[in-house]
Order: sequence, then structure tokens, then C-alpha cells
Amino acid sequence: MFTKTDIERYFLAEKQAGLLFLLIGLATVLMGLLLLFVLKSTFARGAALPLLILGLLEGWTGYAIYKRSDAVRIRNVYAFDMNPQQLRQEELPRMEKLNRHFKWYRWAEVLLLVTGAGLVIWFRAEPLNNFWLGFGLTLLLQAGILFTVDWLAEKRARDYCRRLTAFLSVSPR
Repeated sequence: MFTKTDIERYFLAEKQAGLLFLLIGLATVLMGLLLLFVLKSTFARGAALPLLILGLLEGWTGYAIYKRSDAVRIRNVYAFDMNPQQLRQEELPRMEKLNRHFKWYRWAEVLLLVTGAGLVIWFRAEPLNNFWLGFGLTLLLQAGILFTVDWLAEKRARDYCRRLTAFLSVSPR
């Protein structure tokens, strides 16, 4: 049975995941800056670029999720008691859209994983191309992190959406 507690749990977990993603993004950007400005080798410059770009993306996304979660949680807990129709008209379509987007995120992350692995394999034995080896290695690592975090988020979102759908199918229209 779907309850307000399920809504609370989902959005608290989402908020915690957003904070974790924000912290991962900040740490990633700091590592990228360290590689770029302190180590200064060709390998380090190559490794810094995916860290900086994807770290900014992770940080921004984590912040957006963290900032939004409480408002959506409060709105949905209120709607659960006072206006279940709002859950049907707003929350369920929002979650269905999010679940569709996870498919595209997964494809993009697999593409980044394959690209990173390809660069590592292609340039592993070429010392003159250390830039691309560093680039590929950190791209591979970051894509793995993104894939894992999104897989966990997708699993959580699909379960929440399934339970919400079941609740709405038995609640009065």
C-alpha cells in the first residue's frame, strides 16, 4: 500500500542522492583543477578536461535535485491527503517523463564509457599521446560513476512510480 511515508522516503532519498552528487561534482572539479594547475603534465591536462566538464554537470545536477526535492515532497504529501487528482495530473506524468529520460541518460553514459575505454586501449602504448590516455581514463571513470548513480536513481524512481500508479488506480478519481 502506498502511503505518505513512501512519498517522504522517496524524496528524502532523492535529496540525499542530490547532495551526494553535488559533493561528487565538487570533488571532481577540484581534482580536475589540481591536475590542470598543479601537476601540469600532458597526461594531467588530458585527465583534467572530463573531470572539469562532467564535474560541473554533476555538481549542477546534484544542486538542482537537492534544492527541488523538499518542495516537491511537501506538495505531493499535501496532494496525497487533500487532492489525489493532483498526483494523477502532475506527479505521475512528471515521473513517467523522468523514467523515459533515464533511457537516454543510459545511452549517453554507455557512449561515454565506450569512448573512454576506446581511448585508453588505443593510446595506452603511445607515450606521445598521454593527453588522450588521461582524457580516456577519466572519461571512463566518470562515465562509470554517472552510470552507477543514474542506475540507482532509476531503480528508485521506477519503484516509486509503480507504487504511485497502483495507488492512483484504486483511489477515487
